[in-house]
Amino acid sequence: MHLAELNIGRLNAPVDDPRVHDFMANLDRVNGMGKRMPGFVWMMEGSGEPGTGNTENSIGDDPQFVANLTVWEDADSLRNFVWNTVHKQFYERRAEWFELLGEQHFVMWHVADGHKPTLEEALARLEHLKAQGDSDFAFGWDALEGAAEWHAKQCGVAA
Repeated sequence: MHLAELNIGRLNAPVDDPRVHDFMANLDRVNGMGKRMPGFVWMMEGSGEPGTGNTENSIGDDPQFVANLTVWEDADSLRNFVWNTVHKQFYERRAEWFELLGEQHFVMWHVADGHKPTLEEALARLEHLKAQGDSDFAFGWDALEGAAEWHAKQCGVAA
């Protein structure tokens, strides 16, 4: 089994606005680094890019929503990418580019080797986590070892 993760956000400005320039200008670099990391398995096409309503990664009709959907060999591989690469610098600057979502916006679940989840599947897992809490079907970092590290860095639910 592998680990799938979905993280969604909403940019605080349109993609061509100077307020989100640093995020947009570095998206390919950070995603490319993720794809080269040990333990990386798969990334949804357009992950991290705002949707247009016509793409695989669109959430509704709002072009400022961003969906990042990836699959990793395990939680340690994902954790290593997030906290031990340049990704950490961008994660720490997220408040500059993204609105504060007042609800859970991150979910993980196990997938069979070779399975590439759809955004629709991932959003259903997120809704299940919001409604039911951690389970085998959908979970957050609390369900895994190392949860204290993620809480300290404020992953999962926005405060």
